[in-house]
Amino acid sequence: MSDAGHGDFEFERKFFVRELPAAALREPHPVLIVQSYFLAADGYALRIRLQGPAPAGSIPDREDERELLEAGQFTFCALTAKGPYVGGTRYEAERELDVAAGLAMVRLGGDLVAKLRYSMWLGTDGWVVDSFLGRNHPLVIAECERSGPVTDLVIPDFCVSEVSDDPRFGNDALAVSPYRHWSARYERELHARGPRFLTEFGQNQLGLPT
Repeated sequence: MSDAGHGDFEFERKFFVRELPAAALREPHPVLIVQSYFLAADGYALRIRLQGPAPAGSIPDREDERELLEAGQFTFCALTAKGPYVGGTRYEAERELDVAAGLAMVRLGGDLVAKLRYSMWLGTDGWVVDSFLGRNHPLVIAECERSGPVTDLVIPDFCVSEVSDDPRFGNDALAVSPYRHWSARYERELHARGPRFLTEFGQNQLGLPT
């Protein structure tokens, strides 16, 4: 959720990545995130997010998301309402929940998304890289979020193509239509049209070395 006078709105741009970049792998403490979507339709979403340190050792990439509820040592939980993504902006209102209560609600229902999140500074921007688990493996998404519109962005060289405006890559969409069901179709689309980067956010500078 963004501040700086913008209230309950977030400003972000998202990019498809082929594999975890070296800059992410240098992050010694990735975070395990499990999100349960109780509503995901027409760009609107109501979710509960659980997060905590990633368990020691490797996590099986294709492990069922619900099994991760038992493996994780969650330290934070929040209920979030989101609106549709419009022009690089999305309404997002968040309220922190008791972890035990949130975990109990997630166990009772909702469509799940699970991922490991790596955080890093690149240039003057903070970035996160999400490596999805379970039904959305092997999807990797990089995201830059600011407290205002993400303009004149220096884009790292590991970003293959921008997906900010592609609703299929929203976490709420991935919860109900996992990447593994349409990954081959997306790869065909990418091969046919090539990479794309949105031009309505000022000047893109491509190829920030990492």
